[in-house]
Parts: sequence; structure tokens; C-alpha cells
Amino acid sequence: MDCGGGGIKSSLFDRAGFQLGTAQRTAVRYPFSPADLLRIVTSHAQAFDGFERMTLGMPGMIRRGVVVYTPHYIRRAGPHTKVEPELAAAWDRLDMEEALAERFDVPALVLNDAEIAAAGVVSGRGCELVLTLGTGLGTALVDDGRLAPHLEVSHAQARWGLTYDDVVGEAERIRLGDSAWSRRVLRAIDSLWPVFRWDKLYIGGGNSARISTGVRAKFDENVIFIPNAAGMNGGVRAWALARPGRRG
Repeated sequence: MDCGGGGIKSSLFDRAGFQLGTAQRTAVRYPFSPADLLRIVTSHAQAFDGFERMTLGMPGMIRRGVVVYTPHYIRRAGPHTKVEPELAAAWDRLDMEEALAERFDVPALVLNDAEIAAAGVVSGRGCELVLTLGTGLGTALVDDGRLAPHLEVSHAQARWGLTYDDVVGEAERIRLGDSAWSRRVLRAIDSLWPVFRWDKLYIGGGNSARISTGVRAKFDENVIFIPNAAGMNGGVRAWALARPGRRG
């Protein structure tokens, strides 16, 4: 299951990571509570007979399956709107892995959504950074095939007191247009190089396809553009990349 700011998507995969049947999608309607997410997950799961485990990716800081912070679902009317205190309290420290495992009686793995995408594409060799462009900026770092502790780079200040989410998120793409936004994405990525010094950089997410041809040409051979589907088919391989000792 891939939980974004605008919709919840789910698919069934075999052990080799091949999709079985048709994917499902349900739009997120705000305000959006944990009960709302579980209701959608339950609705989707009813269409999949006999699954053995669940993988769920969602935005924000997810630590050992617990929601430390999620940026969109705590807001009254979606991204960039006012935080609703009751929603923030409901999501805070919610053990989503435990909630899924209890409801469906199968092992569950819950990670940041960019980490699921990373699982679908990384080679497992060297330091590999995955950036996903959508409602905001998603990040995942994989070192020799193991997920590093998640960092919410999207909430770091990029410039003028604005975060990376503010600078390259969907709202700015709409405001600037694809060409100017693409140049801003390039500058944002350049600013991350001294921090990560990756061996490989993967760029994905729904908005990666909107990066202009001219900007794409400026990246070197160590930058790879990945399909948005990685956010789903990485759900199988994510179990092997997760930190040792994870429940399930």
C-alpha cells in the first residue's frame, strides 16, 4: 500500500515482486484520521484473497513502524493548510505496524513511502540516495543494501527560511510552471550533494516525469530516473532492506 497526500494505492504482488491483478486507488479526503486510513486499507484488502503479509508506505517520519510525524494527514484540509490539533494527537506515536498486524492477522511492515520506492530500485552496492517528487520531497538512503535511519530532509531549510518541501513541492510546481520548477529542483539537488555524496542518485515520484529535458541533460551518469511504480513494487523487497530486528 502506497499512502500519499492525495490518494491511497494498493496492489497484490507475488514473492518475486510481480503484480497480480489490478491496482486500486482511493482519494484521500481531508480531514484524514488514522481510522480513515484503516478503513481504506480494509476496503482494499477485501479485494485481495489470501495475502500473507502487508507493506505500507506513508509520508513522514516512520520509526520501527510507529508514526513519529506525518506532515499531511494532521492538517484540516490537506497539505499546507492549518494543523488540526486533534488529528495531530491521533497520529502522534501511532503504532501503525501493530494496528495492521492486529486487524489482518498477518505480519506488517510500515516505512516511509520513499523507502518503499528505494527498495524497488537500488542495486545494493554503495551509498544510494532516492528522492521522490510529489506533494513534497521524499528521501531514502540505502547503504550497501540496508536502509539507513530515516531523515526528514524535506523539512530542512533550503533557503529564505523555506524547507525543501516548500521549494520543490507540488504547490511550487503549479505556481512556477514545469520549466522554472525543474531548474529549482536541480538547484535543490545540487545543494544535497555535499551532504550525501552518493554513489548513485535515483529520482522518482509522480512529478519526476515533469522535470524538463534540458534539466535532465545536466545530470551525470550516476543519476537515474525511476518510474512512479517503484513506490508499489518495492513493497516486496522492502522486507529484505529493513533494519535487522524489525518485527514480523
